[in-house]
Amino acid sequence: MKHLNIIINGIVKENPTFVLMLGMCPTLATTTSAINGLSMGLATMFVLICSNLVISLIKNLTPDMVRIPVFIVVIASFVTILQMVMQAYVPGIYSTLGLFIPLIVVNCIILGRAEAFAAKNGPVESLMDGVGIGLGFTLGLTLLGICREILGTGSVFGYTLLPETYNMLMFVLPPGAFITLGYLVAIINKLTAKQK
Repeated sequence: MKHLNIIINGIVKENPTFVLMLGMCPTLATTTSAINGLSMGLATMFVLICSNLVISLIKNLTPDMVRIPVFIVVIASFVTILQMVMQAYVPGIYSTLGLFIPLIVVNCIILGRAEAFAAKNGPVESLMDGVGIGLGFTLGLTLLGICREILGTGSVFGYTLLPETYNMLMFVLPPGAFITLGYLVAIINKLTAKQK
């Protein structure tokens, strides 16, 4: 039950996109479509889970004065592995996400969870935190991508939902990212306020 609560906490109470407002650069830049948001979320989730696990295992071996550089090396190692795998097996998605994949290294969600959770908890709890925060981030990016794609092109995941004459291109451009994110945050705040 404790592990499930850690996962749910990352999806709802500490959702990186809608509650903590972390990782805004990839959130706004990569969510022009649902598949891009989902792909970026899954890539970040992979790095988050792996780095949380490794950091929780080496936390007692790492001197305090080099803790942050060690964390960054661990994170960068997993990002490099992810980059190579994506480039080899999903080159289309890799080229679409472009430089945002290497920027996962400096994503404040990853380093923040390493410092705030993985460095203070055991491997299982850190793994569950990575799953929860990763799922929360993935759901946030995917939801934002779905909204922007439907409003901007009338389709989602390659399926046309609205006639071709429907086109509000603004929603797949940067201003549409800010507008859509603002409305989603407002909706989620309203829903969570009712629960409290």
